[in-house]
Amino acid sequence: MSEMKVVLITGASSGIGEAVALELSKAGHTVIVGARRTERLQDLVSRIEASGGIARAHRLDVTSRDDFARVVSATLEEFGRIDAIVNNAGVMPLSPLNALKVSEWDQMVDVNIKGVLSGIAAVLPVMEARGSGHIINVASIGAHRVSPTAAVYCATKYAVWAISDGLRQETDRLRVTVVSPGVVTSELAETISDESAREAMREYRRTAIDPNAIGRAIRYAIEQPPEVDVSEIIVRPTASPH
Repeated sequence: MSEMKVVLITGASSGIGEAVALELSKAGHTVIVGARRTERLQDLVSRIEASGGIARAHRLDVTSRDDFARVVSATLEEFGRIDAIVNNAGVMPLSPLNALKVSEWDQMVDVNIKGVLSGIAAVLPVMEARGSGHIINVASIGAHRVSPTAAVYCATKYAVWAISDGLRQETDRLRVTVVSPGVVTSELAETISDESAREAMREYRRTAIDPNAIGRAIRYAIEQPPEVDVSEIIVRPTASPH
């Protein structure tokens, strides 16, 4: 058993975030779960505690730096440290560019890019002062391959990849991992308001893997020795064509 870690997870009310929390708590790590849907978080915490794990829930909107500051402060007060953060929260309202859904473009930039940056900003000073820590950013296979209707989404996920690699190069004490999932069973596709993009994504997502696969990948990265940085992981269905 590796050393127990205190891990903050954003977007933990469903999908990948929920799966990461369950996988890490099962392994004995303490999870701090954040999301806007607090009733789902409370249910998650109850399930983790019923299995003997340690979990805390906080309302966390990743577009709010104040929310991040509050959650980090409460975690440090109770546990004294944050060993890792999983910047997982994301949205995917796909549409062709000529649909001009500019408010959805803004939402993707605010959540997928600025939300990750705010998560980094909230924990980086704490981790640097302690001389250790692990920042895990969830990107997407879209960070490596662009498809129609996904130009803005893929751009935000490439930004997550670039930010992660830049941060990794700037530190020799902290570990940085970027995880790029392929098609995973989740609620992401339900945020697509454009009808043609929604239908195309339903077809594309017929071959999907369980979010537990991403939970296991993140656990693997977290549980490596301090001197080992798993810099990048791509996890996708075996039958994925791309």
